[in-house]
Amino acid sequence: MGSVTGAVLKTLLLLSTQNWNRVEAGNSYDCDDPLVSALPQASFSSSSELSSSHGPGFARLNRRDGAGGWSPLVSNKYQWLQIDLGERMEVTAVATQGGYGSSNWVTSYLLMFSDSGWNWKQYRQEDSIWGFSGNANADSVVYYRLQPSIKARFLRFIPLEWNPKGRIGMRIEVFGCAYRSEVVDLDGKSFLLYRFDQKSLSPIKDIISLKFKTVQSDGILLHREGPNGNHITLQLRRGRLFLLINSGEAKLPSTSNLVNLTLGSLLDDQHWHSVLIQRLGKQVNFTVDEHRHHFHAQGEFSLVNLDYEISFGGIPAPGKSVPFPHRNFHGCLENLYYNGVDIIDLAKQQKPQIIAMGNVSFSCSQPQSMPVTFLSSRSYLALPDFSGEEEVSATFQFRTWNKAGLLLFSELQLISGGILLFLSDGKLKSNLYQPGKLPSDITAGVGLNDGQWHSVSLSAKKNHLSVAVDGQMASAAPPLGPEQIYSGGTYYFGGCPDKSFGSKCKSPLGGFQGCMRLISISGKVVDLISVQQGSLGNFSDLQIDSCGISDRCLPNYCEHGGECSQSWSAFHCNCTNTGYRGATCHNSIYEQSCEAYKHRGNTSGFYYIDSDGSGPLEPFLLYCNMTETAWTIIQHNGSDLTRVRNTNPENPYAGFFEYVASMEQLQATINRAEYCEQEFTYYCKKSRLVNKQDGTPLSWWVGRTNETQTYWGGSSPDLQKCTCGLEGNCIDSQYYCNCDADRNEWTNDTGLLAYKEHLPVTKIVITDTGRLHSEAAYKLGPLLCRGDGNGPGISVQSPPHFNDNQWHHVRERNMKEASLQVDQLTPKTQPAPADGHVLLQLNSQLFVGGTATRQRGFLGCIRSLQLNGMTLDLEERAQVTPEVQPGCRGHCSSYGKLCRNGGKCRERPIGFFCDCTFSAYTGPFCSNEISAYFGSGSSVIYNFQENYLLSKNSSSHAASFHGDMKLSREMIKFSFRTTRTPSLLLFVSSFYKEYLSVIIAKNGDLQIRYKLNKYQEPDVVNFDFKNIADGQLHHIMINREEGVVFIEIDDNTKRQIHLSSGTEFSAVKSLVLGRIL
Repeated sequence: MGSVTGAVLKTLLLLSTQNWNRVEAGNSYDCDDPLVSALPQASFSSSSELSSSHGPGFARLNRRDGAGGWSPLVSNKYQWLQIDLGERMEVTAVATQGGYGSSNWVTSYLLMFSDSGWNWKQYRQEDSIWGFSGNANADSVVYYRLQPSIKARFLRFIPLEWNPKGRIGMRIEVFGCAYRSEVVDLDGKSFLLYRFDQKSLSPIKDIISLKFKTVQSDGILLHREGPNGNHITLQLRRGRLFLLINSGEAKLPSTSNLVNLTLGSLLDDQHWHSVLIQRLGKQVNFTVDEHRHHFHAQGEFSLVNLDYEISFGGIPAPGKSVPFPHRNFHGCLENLYYNGVDIIDLAKQQKPQIIAMGNVSFSCSQPQSMPVTFLSSRSYLALPDFSGEEEVSATFQFRTWNKAGLLLFSELQLISGGILLFLSDGKLKSNLYQPGKLPSDITAGVGLNDGQWHSVSLSAKKNHLSVAVDGQMASAAPPLGPEQIYSGGTYYFGGCPDKSFGSKCKSPLGGFQGCMRLISISGKVVDLISVQQGSLGNFSDLQIDSCGISDRCLPNYCEHGGECSQSWSAFHCNCTNTGYRGATCHNSIYEQSCEAYKHRGNTSGFYYIDSDGSGPLEPFLLYCNMTETAWTIIQHNGSDLTRVRNTNPENPYAGFFEYVASMEQLQATINRAEYCEQEFTYYCKKSRLVNKQDGTPLSWWVGRTNETQTYWGGSSPDLQKCTCGLEGNCIDSQYYCNCDADRNEWTNDTGLLAYKEHLPVTKIVITDTGRLHSEAAYKLGPLLCRGDGNGPGISVQSPPHFNDNQWHHVRERNMKEASLQVDQLTPKTQPAPADGHVLLQLNSQLFVGGTATRQRGFLGCIRSLQLNGMTLDLEERAQVTPEVQPGCRGHCSSYGKLCRNGGKCRERPIGFFCDCTFSAYTGPFCSNEISAYFGSGSSVIYNFQENYLLSKNSSSHAASFHGDMKLSREMIKFSFRTTRTPSLLLFVSSFYKEYLSVIIAKNGDLQIRYKLNKYQEPDVVNFDFKNIADGQLHHIMINREEGVVFIEIDDNTKRQIHLSSGTEFSAVKSLVLGRIL
């Protein structure tokens, strides 16, 4: 079939998103089996039990065995109920009840999980350390869906609060399914090397997924490199993951081929963390746990020249070198996939593609390191020392965000006082405290409140005191005096008990909040399980066998470059030199326009403008001219007169204008202003703007829309004239511009460009100065804007009534505090709780102006509703909602009819504009048609699916990815003219060989074919015109609703048909104008 040759085709295809039927496939699976009810008694354990009939084995949901549930001997916050699932399982939900027929139930609890039965991790809802809400009585079941799910063998329920008129009582159930896991254990010297075939590698696509856990803060997880030092590396540094990609030559690094992405924090906690790396062309998605970083590479970016091998856990040597320090990974990897290949499974089967270097095992070892969390400033751990040696010695490791706090106080025997070890301004200090004597401090380390693990060793022997931090010995203190130091007193870690206990402990800077591990006294490791069971020492407000530290600066809620710092319970934003203020550096210190500065009483001068307020754009400096009207003046680099000679259409002159602000900043400033203008002067001598013979533009300019504009100063886009043409005083009345008179003398066309949507001018092109005596010059003035689209600021002395028929502005909350402000009234704030946020997990519709029950609804207008930075289309929803009308007596009610050809009128704070997005027309009023000329063999193809589906996958295979997309209706409008037959006008195809075609037959008849079932013949509609390829403009409209098709041609031929081939267009693939490829 021939192409549409010599045709002008204008097309509008409306695919309404609400008509795409979505079917979730492959994302849901059955993982809701009860896991506890069938477990043996030995799988249940607890901290204690009230009696044999209150044991943990009776804690099964909806059971009445024993006393009807588990209850501990004492009801306090140190009790727990533990479940051993037998193997690692995926847990998707939990449910709780109180003790049957009793007043014993838990009203809130923590959920902990572990692979080994120690080193527990708290399950957190949206990174909050809050617990779960429990029961309000003994019989009702409270069910929680866990998002994300837990993969673990052991679960532990820790009651926080319970019925004050009863005691702790629990029955529980856990829901989930089996979890498939392939693991490999690397010892810090070993690694896996995978060599693959070049044919198996896609040049544009890579997908790498894995899980890891480790107690080491540094290590290489994967590495692949090429002959020139280019590489892709995933490296753990100081507990954070770095994705390093160098796609160029290492010796010549360039910002265009270097990628350095960082995600995660505190990843050396011996718990599983998931990693996903996706590369599609220049797009890179890097995901660690629930945090994602998207990156779009600039310039040349390709990994095709890397070697066909990749290592996991280390970098092969010799022959491999990288320009950064590194060490091998020490820990476990799980479910490691490289482009769909199960690497660990290949290694277990000893396939030749995999080389295992060093000591590699396929089970995950569990380092015996038991941490303890000091939850508050009241926390402490008191331990005795029975060694009686002539030395005080202790070692431990700690991690914290706090700058200050007591780490250790050791009582001395035979003499009064003790040895102090504490943090002060992030430094470790130690001294001998004796009443009445001035202490002499030892200072060691710096920045020890960085959240990393730090080791400490304290030794006091005879009359000397020494401290080592991270293996670095601090200088010993001078002699302490003639006294001999004996151990045998109490060691207080993290804080001091209340004075009522008679303790001599001193804590000059308050208690420690953070984690400790590997605590030893006089060379003996402390058994923290004995401490937990109450058989050793004493403690308060601790969480034993768990490190509960969290990074409150991940993600970083400090906006606009604010620097995030944190303590144990809160984060803080340093907004210095950012131009913003507030708890999260959200509020700009600068006004959004010169108009706003004028209302503050400022005079003319240079001011910083933040054109989008609290948005992402940075403030910029400009001049405000405070006359009766406040003018915003934005300069550029082309304000001088510029002369142009010796140009023609084949060798045009192009002048570019660079402004003091970015295009995004300019656009925000212009959109906010009520009016903007730029004066443009074109001087000419035998240099025309338009070719008078065929109307072809000889000079034009380009604005921020990157569209060619051929109207000039004083005119509007529709008129294509100059000022003299509008005023009727051009030097030659035959033309609309002075320069088009083409005289051998200097003249000019001067005027104001004032159509905001096209400003500012960014480029001018001149092509008619190549003839004898031909010359031109131009001068562009600065961008001038006035008015404030949001109106002047209004200050009120007292709270107004809000039913005053005026617009009122309500805002907003952030992650640091909840805030509510109306207009310019003083905002009311509620600080965020110290134990973090729980983001609302909402699953219902958003109701605006009322509730789901339609009670106490709002009567009035709501506009400019933004949710998480996205503007919601209220008008669209209003059109389908009973008793709600779009608009609010705005400009569109009066001027909306000016938007033609399907253009939609959109309100602005002052004024309106026509949205031509879903129209086949453009221009300020959607009145300029969009058309194209198709030469012989030419066509236009629009693919509805991603490009990667057009690879080696067969159409049926690709369709399996998109079989969930079904089009039940479509409306198509277009116009054409041609003299050639046969011709293809339009062809829409699917992956299932379904199609719609509009063709001109060889005899000039119009034929429309629908085939919505590949197993049936198409429905064919013929229009017997004399010859529709007559060179005249013809209009076609096709509107299908399931099996009914309405066709209209040239407003006078109408036909309705019923399809027999189907009612749904499945997996739509592409739209072709012109010919079938």
